[in-house]
Amino acid sequence: MNLKFHNKKITGILTVLPENEVNFDDEIDNYDFSRGQSMKLKLIMGYGKRRVVKEGTTASDLCIFGLNYLFDNDLLKKDDIDAMVLVTQSPDHFVPATSHIIQGKLDLKRDMICLDINQACSGYPIGLNQAFMLLEQEEVNKVVVLNADTMSQKVSVKDRGSRPLTGDAAAITIVENSTSENTIYGTTKVDGKGAEALIIPAGGFRMPSTPETAELETDKSGNSRSLDHLVMKGDDIFTFVQQEVPPMIDHLLAMANCDKEEIDYYMFHQPNKFMLKKLADKMGVPYSKMPNNVVENFGNASGVSIPTAITFNLSGQLVKDSYLMCLAGFGAGLSWTSLLMNIGNLDFCETIDYKI
Repeated sequence: MNLKFHNKKITGILTVLPENEVNFDDEIDNYDFSRGQSMKLKLIMGYGKRRVVKEGTTASDLCIFGLNYLFDNDLLKKDDIDAMVLVTQSPDHFVPATSHIIQGKLDLKRDMICLDINQACSGYPIGLNQAFMLLEQEEVNKVVVLNADTMSQKVSVKDRGSRPLTGDAAAITIVENSTSENTIYGTTKVDGKGAEALIIPAGGFRMPSTPETAELETDKSGNSRSLDHLVMKGDDIFTFVQQEVPPMIDHLLAMANCDKEEIDYYMFHQPNKFMLKKLADKMGVPYSKMPNNVVENFGNASGVSIPTAITFNLSGQLVKDSYLMCLAGFGAGLSWTSLLMNIGNLDFCETIDYKI
């Protein structure tokens, strides 16, 4: 599906990272592989440090901490928030919506819209799409897009395919109407036939968690996990990304009558360094325009990896200058989504640590 929005802008981006840092080298003996095999994969995939929450810390905790930081530093006023959109696949509870919990704990005004969106790797552009649509309402002038996930808690300690990559984080993006004329182009696609390529089989109503679903089983690759853990079919995801993302971006740029060379940055979801390098090669995009350094420093926190890439690589530049960016998320669903827009001259663009 093709999307188009007019006269909308991002005015601030904040990334919140858990203070707790885990190093791949410290967990290497958890995996049923030789050290030589694991160290080779570390180099190829970009395994390194990752940030994970401590037990008991939830997505709402990260979001509330970040919002209070903005309130305390006069970067955002509570009464100016007309809508709040939370994109997550790790809610605090099945019921109620986590955005409602955040609204209540922060004592925000009642006259506002709160939405939870259940999306993973494509979640950031999908959340922005929702914000742009909400801004079409006369009484909505400022939307806070929250993107947060704490999926490290659902990955087996003996799963070398997923655990070294998985981190936790939250991002807060402020979206408003713009007084200057601009057009934002977008695309969104989904193929639910591939849903089992990235899934947590148990824990929902289809398959409730039981002692049996918690039992570890070892796959043919030597990874041990239970039905309560995240399962990723890495080869299927890699093939999907290489086949579907480049034509999506070609179509997006054709919609906007824009050449690849005109794009200043391709800020894509960060599954791992290897996949992003292969994607850049296939698209003919220089690595300098498509950063791939999030996983090795912080881990992959699903859709939050996109704003993390922005604040980590461009924090100083985006408060002074503006750049034409192509944003893209792809993965669980299966889903793949993109946006083409100018981002810059922001009120804030920061990365902070979550401390309690």
